[in-house]
Amino acid sequence: YNVIINRSSAVIAPRFRPWFVSLVLTVGLNAWGQAPAPSPPKPVAVEQLQKAWSAVVQVNARAIEGAPSATTLGKIRRGSGVVIGPDDLFLTIAYLVTETEQLNIRTQDQKTYPARVVASDSATGLALLRPLYPLTAIAPVALGQASLSDVGQTFAVASGEAGDTMSPARLMDVRNFTGYWEYHLDTALYASPPIGNHSGAGLFNTQGELVGIGSLLMQDIMPASDPRSLPGNMFVPTELLGPYLQDMLATGSSPKSNRPWLGINAVERSGRIQITRVTPKSPADLAGLTAGAFVLSLDGEPLSSLALFYKKVWAKPMNSGVFELTVQERGETRQLKLEIRDRSQTIQKPAGI
Repeated sequence: YNVIINRSSAVIAPRFRPWFVSLVLTVGLNAWGQAPAPSPPKPVAVEQLQKAWSAVVQVNARAIEGAPSATTLGKIRRGSGVVIGPDDLFLTIAYLVTETEQLNIRTQDQKTYPARVVASDSATGLALLRPLYPLTAIAPVALGQASLSDVGQTFAVASGEAGDTMSPARLMDVRNFTGYWEYHLDTALYASPPIGNHSGAGLFNTQGELVGIGSLLMQDIMPASDPRSLPGNMFVPTELLGPYLQDMLATGSSPKSNRPWLGINAVERSGRIQITRVTPKSPADLAGLTAGAFVLSLDGEPLSSLALFYKKVWAKPMNSGVFELTVQERGETRQLKLEIRDRSQTIQKPAGI
């Protein structure tokens, strides 16, 4: 028992005896001593967890030839997805399938199906897939929620690449997340220990409900106020899908994803926002913005954080013409005008399957 739970590669086999699954999921991570004392463990629904494991598939995709995203995301991508709805609707992480073609999924019984992207949403970071012909009897899982009251509780992580296993993970925090690639979530889930094959992996509660989709591997998931350091994964909450599911099915994205885009990567350094990369032919590139510049203000308004910067960009009406960006490069202050462009209009779509 101690040997299993203290290894980062600890796993739970869904076909193991129910008492073993219950033991690991309810008390298996107490040995870490890294999280606040959790509320009393919730009962474990072993059959529901087995069902959840069966609904996790491997997702394989190849980038469209010449796709700009291939530079950062790779030409060949592999991750996971989870069946969440009728007609074999899958939920996964959007970057896995952005600007890709020749998409296929492989189920737990090693059957492979060609698939297509139903929706890809830059605002939530979630995507929906469907196979081109019906799967063999895979029941969809229910969506659940995780909140601050669940911090310290043990969850289960399942990946389409992990074989006949589920891994225990403790929810360490629920807080916002700001990505350097013009991405922000007001709520994200942070769990540990980390799994390497995290892209699109499912985070399940002990009732077998899907509460998160794997997005990132992080060296430290602890809050900034906590001096301890702990590696883990960031998961996108599945509850973000709820308000936009019908829009995504109808239009291929959520209304929030149709928003201005600059074409930058940026980080906060000592309270300042610094550009680390500029996407070729993006509004930022065409305006002359370069990596290394510090952003001082947007339309004359000072910027105190990267999250605030992004939110001000997204709040700009699409028909308002340009952004006025004040930047500092090599000690010189410059005013730049950036064209307002919708990111979704720049993403390459496959010609067909």
